[in-house]
Amino acid sequence: MGTESFMQLAIEEARKSKTPFGAVIVKDNQVVQRSGNTVQPDNDPTCHAEVNALRQLTKRLGNASLSQGYTLYTTCEPCAMCAATCLWAGVQTIIFGVGADDFADTNPNMINIRCEEVFRRSPKAYSIEGGLLLEECKQLHDDFPIEDL
Repeated sequence: MGTESFMQLAIEEARKSKTPFGAVIVKDNQVVQRSGNTVQPDNDPTCHAEVNALRQLTKRLGNASLSQGYTLYTTCEPCAMCAATCLWAGVQTIIFGVGADDFADTNPNMINIRCEEVFRRSPKAYSIEGGLLLEECKQLHDDFPIEDL
């Protein structure tokens, strides 16, 4: 599988959760975890797709810290909470579809702290790339408006 295939899986997770937010974690070119956003059904504001995927994976592995080599694919740029969770869990690479600037006007809850800014403040090495399948990820915001969450 390639990067676009992994992002397509994240898009599928977003659609399953009926939100614009889906995430897939990959290691050694294999999907190890998938999740969508469950904030509303779980009545938990921390149940973002990225956090859900990390919770499920670390629970299954029995370790809160991931070893090297994990990549998170997510339909939207991680918020500050999700970025910090990725950092603390040991995710070194984040690849997202829609950047915060692309959907700030459609997300009334957006905090203007970019994912890159959170990672820059850490001594850990990281890689962040945005814009993968941008149009498909933007479409999720039209299909599942934030105010409906």
